[in-house]
Parts: sequence; structure tokens; C-alpha cells
Amino acid sequence: MTTQSVPCTHRVAYGAAALAMLLALQVGPAAAQTLRVVMQSGLRILDPVVTTGYITRDHGYMIYDTLLGMDADFNIRPQMADWTVSDDNLTYTFTLRDGLLWHDSTPVTAQDCIASIRRWAEVDGTGVPLMQFIASIDAIDAKTFQITLNEPTGLLLAGLARLSSRPVFMMPARVANTPASQPITDTTGSGPFRFVTEDYQPGLRVVYARNDAYVPRDEPPSWTAGGKVVNVDRVEWQAIPDQMTAVNALINDEVDYIQQVPFDLLPLLDGNPDITVDALDRMGTWTYFRMNHLQPPFDNPLLRRAAMAAVSQTDILQAAVGNPDLFSTCAAVMGCGTPNGDEYGRDWLIEGNIDMARALLAEAGYDGAPVVILQPTDLAIVATQPIVIADALRRAGFTVDLRTMDWQTLQSQLRNQAPTLDGGWSLYSSAATLATSGDPFGNPNLATAGLRSTTGWPDVPEIEARRTAYARAVTPAAQRDIARQIQRLAIDNGVVAPLGQFHIPTAYRNSYSGFLPAPVTLFWNVAKTGG
Repeated sequence: MTTQSVPCTHRVAYGAAALAMLLALQVGPAAAQTLRVVMQSGLRILDPVVTTGYITRDHGYMIYDTLLGMDADFNIRPQMADWTVSDDNLTYTFTLRDGLLWHDSTPVTAQDCIASIRRWAEVDGTGVPLMQFIASIDAIDAKTFQITLNEPTGLLLAGLARLSSRPVFMMPARVANTPASQPITDTTGSGPFRFVTEDYQPGLRVVYARNDAYVPRDEPPSWTAGGKVVNVDRVEWQAIPDQMTAVNALINDEVDYIQQVPFDLLPLLDGNPDITVDALDRMGTWTYFRMNHLQPPFDNPLLRRAAMAAVSQTDILQAAVGNPDLFSTCAAVMGCGTPNGDEYGRDWLIEGNIDMARALLAEAGYDGAPVVILQPTDLAIVATQPIVIADALRRAGFTVDLRTMDWQTLQSQLRNQAPTLDGGWSLYSSAATLATSGDPFGNPNLATAGLRSTTGWPDVPEIEARRTAYARAVTPAAQRDIARQIQRLAIDNGVVAPLGQFHIPTAYRNSYSGFLPAPVTLFWNVAKTGG
């Protein structure tokens, strides 16, 4: 995507209320070295272990660091630690680099890292199966620890370097010893930014200050690998739910960066010499919906297939993106264009099949149990999918209850396992970067260990068995064969319903440069280069 501009005639003045809100958000130190950012939604959940929400993940990359990083060629690189491996590929020794300090100025230790890995592994879709391969984790000294495996697996390094949705962020042991089921309240990290607690307004405003004690690596930055050099004093995240207001704030130099620009507002930025529009995630994003396997009606696999059959990807993508040059249909649960991108089910998933859906409802004896669909109103890239899904399900014969809320409330709601009559949910839609969705561990939707899985809680032991086999597979061909089996099982069991792929545009003022192309949002390397 190229630089675009907006004609002056398209500039729309703020309403008084919106302007007052924005000014209230900008209270704080002078703006010269303050990068003003509009993120996809407001930040309310601070613990990157208890949620896979991207806004919390992005918060994690600000204040925490990771043992390993991944570069743009998918190479795993040292970040906080380097490693060696024994000849039998069973013992990995990790050594922390010099100069690592927590934000309270105490040194990062091997015990801190062990506690962080263990907490992550309690709940993560890679961490849980990884622990089956681990015989022991032992501190050797303050800067060194060893992980001994029962049998060789590529999951260890891949897990420690994972980009999303739940990276293995390092925390002090006093924090990481908190059970993974209990959100943390201590935001001490060792990353390139510090969380400014006194300026935090949940859901509205988050402020990060440069961590002057952070020692970046010497290598050039590439995705989450290399040097994390911070060139600005502060980064302020502002929540502006009205997307038109956000775009006009960018045009009027009242914010510097919008993480996700709604597709229908891109013409407002067309031709503006002060603004660059770019899809920083070069691989793109896929969108999907998931169902609650614990509660009616989607505890019935026939009804899950009926819902999948009812929805047309083309309708979804037309509503969400509009411009066919920016989207493509795809039935692969691990993404088209990836090595594992099998499209079993394409014949009925892409255009939808209402007759098939109605037949499945009849076969299942559907009793009219309501389908509660959660719709976020403040996250543009997934705001329209629930509306299109609701319409398709009603046409197929489902009873639908569409509930609107902001994205962070939706994220909190997803942890609710109660029946719909007691505040539970049936279906939600989301989106994920393709760079992290192309294998059965990086893609959290394919964890199917029931209550130990992510939201929706599918229980499909056959998929879990194949995920383990994938971890043991030693050739790409063997992995692709297992991935094809997982695709078939995931579609037949209604684990996740693919809705197509697209590129998400980011926009920023040209007074800043250095925004890194990456599948996650990163603010190191950014510098103010103009007035």
C-alpha cells in the first residue's frame, strides 16, 4: 500500500465533545518527543498471560522483553539470552546477556525466567504441550539455566520465540509466581519502555516512558529480533472509539499514528503529503469465527457445521473490507499461502450453503436455543463480521441475539463459560496475523484440549494427538501431511470457521519514521524526523 492523501475538502472539523475528549487525553509532558498513538481499542487487561488479545500483547512488547526473538525470515534469534544445545538435542542451556535489569533496577535472573516460562506454559497453546517434552528446568547460576527434554522437539525454541498471541514475556519471579488463572497487577518488566502507572486510565489512555536503563542488542532490528532502540521519550496510547474522529485527529496533527485505519475511511487520507498509509504486516491477516463448544446450541457439532455453512466469506469480506484488491477468500485454518494452507471444505465454506445449513438444523433437531453473538463496536476490522454472521444464521433458521460491546469487554466476556441465559456467549469473530497462524501451535485456535484450550473450549483429542505428532515430525513433508489431517478435523468438528484474508492499513504522520514492518505492532526504532 502506498502513501495517500486527503483533499482539504474532506477535512471534517471535530465536534466539541470529541475535541474536548481528545484534549483531555493529551494531558502530560510536552509533545516534542511524545509519539501519540491510536490503537485498535482501549487497554484494560494488563496481563499478557491471561488473554490472547492483541492489544494486551502489544502492551507486553512495550514493557517486557523475551528470551528469544524472531526475524523477518522466520529465523529464531537471541534476544535476552543466547543458547547452546547438546549433541543429542535434549539439553538446552540458556545464558542471559549482560546488563539486563528490571524496571526497579534489580537484575534479571535465571529464576525469574524459569518462573515466567512456567506461568506461560500453564495456559498457552504451545506451552501446555511443550511441557510434555520437558523433563526438568534448572537454574545453573544467576544468569544460566538449563531445560532438559524427554525427546527432541522444535517446540522449545519456537515457543520461546513466538510472536503472538501469547509471547513468553519475562517477568520478575515475584510476579511470575502468580497462578496463570489470576491476573497480575505488578507491571514491572525489563523491556525498552516503562509503564507509567499514574497516567493509566483503563480503556482510555496508556503512557509508556523510555526505559533509559535498557541495553539494546547491537544487531539491526527485524520483527522482534535485533536492537530495540527507543528514540522517543514517551508513547501515549489513546482510545478514540469513533474512527472518523481518529482519522481527523491524524489529519489535523493531533495524533501521529493510527494502528488500524478502517477501509472505508482510506479515501480521506488519499494524496495527503503529510501522511503515509502502509500495511506494516506484509503477510496479512485472516479473519474467522469461533463457537462455544460447552453450551447449547453449539455443543452440538451438527449445529456448528450448520453455522459455518450458512455464512458466505464473500459477504463477510465485502462488508469488512469492500475493495476486492485488498482481500481474498480462503478455507485454510492455517492460512492460504503458508506451507500448511490446505483448503479442505472450500466447496461449502467460501460462498456458504444455506440449504446445507437448514438441512443440518433439521438433522440436529434444533430447538431454537438462542445464539448469542458478541459484536465489538470499537474494533473496525471485526465490527462488521458479527452483523453479517447474524443475518446469515437467521436466514438459516437460528434464533440470534446480537450483543454489542467494546473489544476489551468482549475479551473479558470470552472467559465466561456460563450458559447464555446466565450471561454466557455462543459465537464471536476475530482476526489474526498470518505470520503466526501457519502452524498448529502458533495458531491458538487449533488447541483443542477442552477447558485447557482457548476460548470456545473445543475438545477434539484427535487434533491434540496430531499436534503432538507435528511436534515430533522431523521433515516439512511430514508436518504438511499432519497439517492436512488437522485441517479436515478442524472443519468437520467446527473448531474454527475461516472467513478470508486481507491486509490491514496503518497510517502515520511523516514527521515520524522508522515504523518496523512486522506482524506485531512495535514502537522501538521510531524517531521524530520532522516538525
